[in-house]
Amino acid sequence: MIKTITILMADDDPDDRILTKDAFEENGLANDLHFVEDGEELMDYLHQRGKFSADNAPEPGLILLDLNMPRKDGREALAEIKSHPTFKHIPVIVLTTSKAEEDIFKTYDLGVSSFITKPVTFEGLVKVTRTIGNYWLGIVELPNRKPT
Repeated sequence: MIKTITILMADDDPDDRILTKDAFEENGLANDLHFVEDGEELMDYLHQRGKFSADNAPEPGLILLDLNMPRKDGREALAEIKSHPTFKHIPVIVLTTSKAEEDIFKTYDLGVSSFITKPVTFEGLVKVTRTIGNYWLGIVELPNRKPT
């Protein structure tokens, strides 16, 4: 059974955000998908600050994170998330164009749950989102809420 959790995607490329949304829809994944454009907005969303109030920023059950973003990149945001007692339990999947070994090692050292290189075709993205859905929303047991 596929869980319906909020998925938060941090990516500065508007085309990638639209394609990811379309790929989730193509797979029939009805998850609540929210988007932020960089690491600063990601942290504002998680802390429900600025334009992100509790009404429009539900706690994500899964974060899709691009590494190369302006202001605060994905590596910095990942380090901040995984060192924060309220957010460290949220699984983070790096979804990036990078294939650099250094990025793979560094993000796993920081606590990323998975590292996926973005496919270059929409069909590839559909397959990746299907696999994410099957694994993270169908098989894995995710925490229902923040620990108390």
